[in-house]
Amino acid sequence: MAQTNGRTSRRDIYLKLRQLVLTLELPPGAALSENELAASLGVSRTPVRESLILLAQEGLVQVFPKIGSFVSRVDPAQVADAQFLREAVELASLDDLPERLDPAVVDELRGNLNRQRRAELDLEEFFDLDEAFHQGLMRLSGHGNVWTTVAAAKGHLDRARRLGLHENVSPAVFAAQHHEIFEAIVGGNVPLARTAMRTHLRAVFSDIERIRAHSPELFATDASTVPVRRNVVVWE
Repeated sequence: MAQTNGRTSRRDIYLKLRQLVLTLELPPGAALSENELAASLGVSRTPVRESLILLAQEGLVQVFPKIGSFVSRVDPAQVADAQFLREAVELASLDDLPERLDPAVVDELRGNLNRQRRAELDLEEFFDLDEAFHQGLMRLSGHGNVWTTVAAAKGHLDRARRLGLHENVSPAVFAAQHHEIFEAIVGGNVPLARTAMRTHLRAVFSDIERIRAHSPELFATDASTVPVRRNVVVWE
């Protein structure tokens, strides 16, 4: 992590913990110990506590007085809200594509698609390529900077997407969807690109239903549910 005056910055701690939550290294429902997190990161408890407060404001952590802090379970309602925002932005971006696409960005996207097909690609590498691909499409329409706003709003969505990736034997189906979207764009068929994009982005909903059928403990149900802190996490 980046160092500030010999110390890890508070923002670095926040970003590191956020990444651990989003990548499911800290899974939904996991109990969070400030002492253990501080020890593992080599920092004091103060920046850890401040980071957990920020994550709670994002809905990624829940803090229960006299019980403790826990990674929030994936909330399908928040997934749907983030998905609505993302779909609206990405489809609107397709409508703003210029007649002549930036050849440098097109080449970059082709390279990205080729890397997505690598057999030895792990899920996190694919996720990073997926993010870069969608941001690249927005750059084609001149809206690349908007991606930062979209990314900041989709914590629950990203966790659901990663759960979906873990459920699938291979990310090849998603790579194929990316290829379909890209070829429609470079072929000038925006209506086809919009249809393919909508289908691609909404796949997360079927993933949620499939995963929730066998692992309901990963998902939020009643907002008033309070966990009981024991040697293992129990949600009652």
